[in-house]
Amino acid sequence: MKTTCKVPERCRCPWAKTEQYIEYHDNEWGVPVHDDRTLFEFLILEGAQAGLSWETILKKRENYREAFDHFDPAIVAKYGKRKQQSLMSNPGIVRNRLKIDAAIQNAKAFRAVQQEFGTFDEYIWGFVGHMPKQNAWKSMAEVPAHTSESDAMSKDLKQRGFKFVGSTICYAFMQAVGMVNDHLVECFRHTTRSKQVATE
Repeated sequence: MKTTCKVPERCRCPWAKTEQYIEYHDNEWGVPVHDDRTLFEFLILEGAQAGLSWETILKKRENYREAFDHFDPAIVAKYGKRKQQSLMSNPGIVRNRLKIDAAIQNAKAFRAVQQEFGTFDEYIWGFVGHMPKQNAWKSMAEVPAHTSESDAMSKDLKQRGFKFVGSTICYAFMQAVGMVNDHLVECFRHTTRSKQVATE
């Protein structure tokens, strides 16, 4: 395939254009995550992103970490009405009551999963057989919005009481935490991610 980049070893997925996106793309997007707190963080942030750009969420990420006690699900699960009101008046996050309520409900459901499976990591990675799925897309038009795996994940999460976990949100979560490698084949991170996975 003919590359569109002047420096092939630094070809990136076409969406990584701004400084914020480039930093995220090069260092986080698609890297397998197995830490429960980080998985909870992405679950909440992906839900908060619904209807907004991911860059908007990235800009608010540090504010979210502070507002949500660094995404400790045990603490978030115990938030009461006073904390909910505090979050609704916090300009550093997306002040949407449904999304805030969902984050608290999701923390409770997250804790239930941890109690059942030992870790949320053990549960969520089961949807891809505990191994990242290596895709080989040549253009963004080929990248799906959802898959059979994200459909199954969404259905099961909803049955467990999670909110803002439609299949499209679940697939974006899967991409973010490295359950799938959706870097385009010409992207330098596609190759480095594949090598990373091979040694894990």
